[in-house]
Amino acid sequence: MTSESEAPKKLTSNEAIKENSRNLRGTIAESLRDTSTGGISADDGQLTKFHGLYLQDDRDLRKERRLQKLEKAFSFMIRVRLPGGRCTLAQYLTMDELSREVGNDTIRLTTRQPFQLHGILKGNLRPMIQRMDKALMDSIGACGDINRNVMFTPNPEKSGLHTEIYELSKKVSEHLLPTGKAYHEIWIGDEKVAGGEAEEEPLYGKTYLPRKFKIGFAVPPSNDVDVYSQDLGFVAIVEEGRLLGFNVSVGGGLGMSHGRAETYPRLADTIGFCTADQINQLAEAVVTAQRDYGDRTNRRHARLKYTIDDRGIEWFKNEVETRAGFKLAEAHTVKFTTIEDDYGWRRSSDGKWFFTLFIQSGRIADTADRKLKTALREIAQLGEGNIRLSPSQNLSVAGLSDEAKVSIEAILEKYGLGEANKQTGLRLNSLACPALPTCGLALAESEREIPDILDQLEKVLKEVGLENDAISIRMTGCPNGCARPYLAEIGIVGRAPGKYSLFLGAKYNGTRLNREVATGVTTVEMIEQVSGLFREYAADRQEGEEFGDFCVRNGHVPEPAKA
Repeated sequence: MTSESEAPKKLTSNEAIKENSRNLRGTIAESLRDTSTGGISADDGQLTKFHGLYLQDDRDLRKERRLQKLEKAFSFMIRVRLPGGRCTLAQYLTMDELSREVGNDTIRLTTRQPFQLHGILKGNLRPMIQRMDKALMDSIGACGDINRNVMFTPNPEKSGLHTEIYELSKKVSEHLLPTGKAYHEIWIGDEKVAGGEAEEEPLYGKTYLPRKFKIGFAVPPSNDVDVYSQDLGFVAIVEEGRLLGFNVSVGGGLGMSHGRAETYPRLADTIGFCTADQINQLAEAVVTAQRDYGDRTNRRHARLKYTIDDRGIEWFKNEVETRAGFKLAEAHTVKFTTIEDDYGWRRSSDGKWFFTLFIQSGRIADTADRKLKTALREIAQLGEGNIRLSPSQNLSVAGLSDEAKVSIEAILEKYGLGEANKQTGLRLNSLACPALPTCGLALAESEREIPDILDQLEKVLKEVGLENDAISIRMTGCPNGCARPYLAEIGIVGRAPGKYSLFLGAKYNGTRLNREVATGVTTVEMIEQVSGLFREYAADRQEGEEFGDFCVRNGHVPEPAKA
């Protein structure tokens, strides 16, 4: 708390950008009309994030273009908001078309369940978003200091209960959307926005949130959304097939900065229980409490986890209950056992089929020996069912008849994908962020490096008979945590080109963080260290013991620092 004698801390530059933006308009329209550059101004680059867009450049080409005295190879990445990761076949085909016509001919499935397209040139942005709009898709709130894409298990038809919860997750997503018209004016409509009157934003105000905000819904025993990594988590409590309500958890967040002890990953605290009809009211209370009390003077300290640690969990709970107008009930006991997707063919509660396909790092592309993108396009063109994106970067096709199942099996076989799900337990539980060459924050490789790492580690797993064991491994090119590496039994986090930090010892079910065990190691050194642990694990594991638990029990993970 600031004393009377202390001057208030200076707000970050982002706060001024937001306040002066006329509710996220800024000069984006003018930047789009400027053909002298493929980029946009720095201020507009902050505002376009609220519209689901990031300005990027191809970092592989930076040196060459600098020598040629050319500007960076600018392009944009767009994230498409998909509550629960669900879309129609027509919407998927729209993404497929746009990726070919204005993107880099790949589709990226992210760990928050949206689509992500890369390589979009500035002049193609408005026509692209207008085509998305015609397909009833948007990118509002997919990035920026706002509530992001709300997560839920990708196959709600697994039971009627799942369908009920999916609808609740969609409603809270809609409830927390900004109401301003900037997105429509800039990207969809033809009217001029410069000089127009900015409307009030009743929930977010002029400066929105101090940082991003994330919500996830989980149904035990599956913790596929990593619910305790979310700013706000809802864990379904079910009794005899009936939804009683939800345990409420707050304050999760995995971003950190290397060498800054004041930044850290944190698991959410469970603060109580609410009923289904209280969700929107409670979510708004949590969001507005963070809006009003989150740190706007230091973006590294601006997430909800720091607000809670600074003020105390009881203070925050009381503040939320006051704003919501009701007291939370006592939380129920829950048990999570898995994070893995339901790979292969499964029957839904309605008797329909759904099929989940493993997709390495969520990258849908055609290569010389694997026509994944073509295969999925042909599956969507069959015209039956719908598409789901999973929190583990995989894709499901749901709502299928017996006849459609046969047709899809034939397509998968035609393109050599019939064995796609027959991977090791390690690979089926792997995640990676895009990192280089497109992410401006990446310090090292991730998506392009993890296939070789998995190949090397799988040799050891097969040698010791552990190839079918579920072991989670996640890799990121920087410490911001987009692929949730701090919840992996094996976490690999980029520090510098070719150098990584190695983390071990998380609980497989997503209820315990890992800890750093090596710093500045190469992938070769990291593979050697983990391979030795795999051999030791095979020889000395207890019955039913998971790899993360084994690492903790055998002292391979340092004890947490005392507070």
